[in-house]
Amino acid sequence: MFLQARFHYFLFSFLLCTATASAQQNTSPRNSPTEPGNRKITLDVVVTPKSGPPVTGLQQQDFTLLDNKSPQTIASFQAITGRDARLEVILVIDAVNIGAVQVANQRIQIDKFLRADAGRLAYPIALAVFTDDGIRILGNFSSDGNALSAALDRDDLSIRSIGRSAGYYGAGERLELSLKALHQLVASEAPRPLRKVMLWVSPGWPLLSGIATNLDSKQERQIFASIVRFSTDLMQARVTLYSIDPLGSAEGVDRVSYYKNFIKGASKPSEVYPGDLGLQVLAVQSGGLALSPTNDIAGLLQECITDTAPYYEISFNSPPAKQPDEYHHLEIKIAKPGLTARTRQGYYAQPLPPG
Repeated sequence: MFLQARFHYFLFSFLLCTATASAQQNTSPRNSPTEPGNRKITLDVVVTPKSGPPVTGLQQQDFTLLDNKSPQTIASFQAITGRDARLEVILVIDAVNIGAVQVANQRIQIDKFLRADAGRLAYPIALAVFTDDGIRILGNFSSDGNALSAALDRDDLSIRSIGRSAGYYGAGERLELSLKALHQLVASEAPRPLRKVMLWVSPGWPLLSGIATNLDSKQERQIFASIVRFSTDLMQARVTLYSIDPLGSAEGVDRVSYYKNFIKGASKPSEVYPGDLGLQVLAVQSGGLALSPTNDIAGLLQECITDTAPYYEISFNSPPAKQPDEYHHLEIKIAKPGLTARTRQGYYAQPLPPG
């Protein structure tokens, strides 16, 4: 009972903060399927072979878009090459969910990534630092990796005080801090019209599933509401999230793959678990990747950058929902063999307004 009450407290506190923040925002996101009457959804689609970088040269007729297994008419289509891509990258350094030694290694590897190719970055990047005090962005977006590296060197990156050794209480607090940080970062970037690629260097925050997960109906509704909010916010802000595990061989094999139990979208409160809010889960559902741990963080970061473009921008009008927060699963099939399309896995729709 104590553990359930503690988790309930953290979840309620987080939902209260996000609800307050959302109420204070006066933005008009480009995609707002949760607003009754607005049915247009824009997807950023990456198409890849079994191995190798994304492919270009496809036409609209090569794509079939399925919404809850029902084919949808593609309203607009644009092929975006790497050179033409209008996107920005936010690189997040997580000092909450790992220890001091790993943070130090993160900084070395990130510095290596930023200074590669004489510091010439493919896309503008902003550095964000996540500590116990919250999340903050260091300066502005820049394509000068050397300048970003110098800014990181000047930053006083404080190390977390809430460790894994703090037990369930510490895990709950790290979960609350992490979700709040992600919410704040997505909200701050939402007004910018560009596509955003968010590289979160972290083993992920605690999933809190498998421990005291006998949730009551109120907790289930709260978690479901949070899932809907994150899914919608990421889509409206046009964010593709990537999870980059920096722990390398120190990460347990079972923990690396555990998130896969939660990547199927929840369609109702009775289906939810705390793990549905995991970093890796949100990344995969946004159309990004959850990369396995390795000591070569610089290599993983470059892999993510390579994965972002070329891509295809596709829009369609979503079918009217029959009930609030109705989950729609998305799938895109490619006519040419050997190719796989990746985009966000689903969205939550609302009924049309009366009349």
